[in-house]
Amino acid sequence: MSASTLKIALVGNPNCGKTALFNQLTGGRQKVANYAGVTVERKEGRFTAPSGRVLQLLDLPGTYSFEANSPDEQITRDVCAGNYPGEAPPDLIVCVADATNLRLHLRFVLEVKRLGRPVVLALNMMDTARQRGIVIDVPQLQERLGLPVVETIAVKRGGARALIERVDGEVPAAAPAQTDDAASRADLHAQVRELLAATVTMPRATAVIDDALDRWTLHSVFGLMILAVVMFLVFQAVYSIGKPMTDLIGDGFGWMGEHAAALMPAGPLQSLVTDGLFGGIGTVLGFLPEILVLFLFIIVLEESGYLPRAAFLLDRLMLSVGLTGRSFIPLLSSFACAIPGIMGTRSIQDPRDRLATILIAPLMTCSARLPVYALLIGAFIPTRRVLGVFNLQGVVLFALYLAGILGAMAVGWVMKHIRRDKSEHALLMELPSYRLPKVRDVAIGLYERGAIFMKRLTGVILGLTILMWFISTFPSPPAGATGPAIEYSFAGYIGRALQYVFAPIGFNWQISLALIPAFAARETAVAALATVYLVGGEASGLGQALAGQISLASALSLLVWFAYAPQCMSTLAVIRRETDSWRNVAISFGYMFVLAYAASFVVYQVASALA
Repeated sequence: MSASTLKIALVGNPNCGKTALFNQLTGGRQKVANYAGVTVERKEGRFTAPSGRVLQLLDLPGTYSFEANSPDEQITRDVCAGNYPGEAPPDLIVCVADATNLRLHLRFVLEVKRLGRPVVLALNMMDTARQRGIVIDVPQLQERLGLPVVETIAVKRGGARALIERVDGEVPAAAPAQTDDAASRADLHAQVRELLAATVTMPRATAVIDDALDRWTLHSVFGLMILAVVMFLVFQAVYSIGKPMTDLIGDGFGWMGEHAAALMPAGPLQSLVTDGLFGGIGTVLGFLPEILVLFLFIIVLEESGYLPRAAFLLDRLMLSVGLTGRSFIPLLSSFACAIPGIMGTRSIQDPRDRLATILIAPLMTCSARLPVYALLIGAFIPTRRVLGVFNLQGVVLFALYLAGILGAMAVGWVMKHIRRDKSEHALLMELPSYRLPKVRDVAIGLYERGAIFMKRLTGVILGLTILMWFISTFPSPPAGATGPAIEYSFAGYIGRALQYVFAPIGFNWQISLALIPAFAARETAVAALATVYLVGGEASGLGQALAGQISLASALSLLVWFAYAPQCMSTLAVIRRETDSWRNVAISFGYMFVLAYAASFVVYQVASALA
């Protein structure tokens, strides 16, 4: 690092606005990776200050204390103290605190100060504090703390100007490092009380609008009704908003595939480009709008401050099935992807509750299942209105998500009754103030998630799509062959061998074959089916090909299979890293395979009988 580059670590309690401040300072100049050897996310960005100095910002995981109880908190503590292997210590620590909740946040500020490193305190959300009548004597607070204090409003353009000016100047002197023992930790509470009494005037502990909204959102009856309506509308929106864009992208790739075929001579290369690339990759890419719509609503709910309230509201229900309200947010994150959901369980301090959440997180319907759901629902479920308002396809999609939730609750209930420790743990968590999500933060969140999907598309999915094209094309049919060429390929032989296992649940050999790449990444099942059917000569479109080749009973069975099927290899790898146990990996894979097979068998047999 050059002498003109200043490394700054952003730290703070969860919900202090630290990430919003990071986004405002760095914008799109960010990179996200993991710390070496762990699954904790490392977020880094850069920006150039008015003086020309390059400022390197590290957004560390939020923590309430350096008395670390989770990998996130341990890394924040070790990086700030300069003890993390392979990570240079920061030149400056910017501690971000919520100005509306200094009673909670000042204790952590004092812990950071005791590290003996240069520190600047950023009082964030100052506009909200003023609206609530909170008066903070900033000069007096700065004098008593013995470190620079600046005001910021992370969600407003120019709201970080004072912070930029301060860090662009001379690095403040560090306070002497202090020992961390039981007596010094107990003394922190007394110091916080003294600081609040001398520097803060607060007319009331909570905002009027928060109390008014919480009377409804936290109500034991109306709160649950509101939560159910919110989640139902989210899944309706996935189809109502995302489906037209998905159709447009699908038509576009079909048009490009036709023109590419016209420009190339007939042969294997033409088949690879049209059937493998445009047919396989294009089909999966078409579902990106629906995935982004789902991500959009999850980000908005998180940024608004509603998710912790939903966790609190569901705590009693989740205790009945052996979980805790803290499990709600990791499980909700698993609707986007099980991997960050499993990583999010690090906030659950009890090892037993954390393991239970990890094992059922893959049952939440992740976005990788969405392309499969959208394909089959579009092919077999008619577009009609239910009760004159709701889209039947959206209702079916909601039912599949609900099936995953009910399955997770059933598994949690079984785990609760077979484990030895049957004690329950009280839920203690902070409920942040309600706030309007900012377009900038939502856009950055969507961009990051879309980039992850595109990276998978151009990496794992591209490779598997080409592999599926190869085994579906070679070897060529023998002389005198009468059936379709694909039946004599490697794919045909593999698929027919697997069909013996999956025939009782209604899967033909093409579907059985598609389950193999789906284990690497679920969404590749769509690309695999597209490649197999297009290579096999079904040029009328994958949805129409499926509708003509398999029965409604088989389609319903396949939908249920993907609702409960064993998760992808990446998820299993994260379970291994988070639990340090192959036994837990085997348990997770085994119970989901049995659950998926049994549920699909029942659905297929009942649907076939009714048909």
